[in-house]
Amino acid sequence: MPQLKLTADILSAALEGFEAQKNRIDARIAEIRPMLGGSGTEQAETAKPKRRVSAAAKRRMAKGQRLRWKKIKQAAAPETTKPKRTMSVAGRKRIAAAQKKRWAAIKKAAQR
Repeated sequence: MPQLKLTADILSAALEGFEAQKNRIDARIAEIRPMLGGSGTEQAETAKPKRRVSAAAKRRMAKGQRLRWKKIKQAAAPETTKPKRTMSVAGRKRIAAAQKKRWAAIKKAAQR
């Protein structure tokens, strides 16, 4: 069998292939390690520390958020609202009388 001549192209292609394999293997290891209940030292290194906020800062943030929502709701609300319409007593009596008249006509037609 003849000896292969190793060129720079062949070596760089081999290097890329091995690096891709290494990345796949590292990803699989990272998936399996939590299943085993392994140490959390690697996760602690990559995780950011939790941000702690004082009670006063929380109150200020809540107040700011309420103000932002208030502005949004005011922008969405119509500028002029119509007053709620009410019916007069005389108008109600006219409607009731007309309805009684219609039902009387219906009943009279049904008796025939």
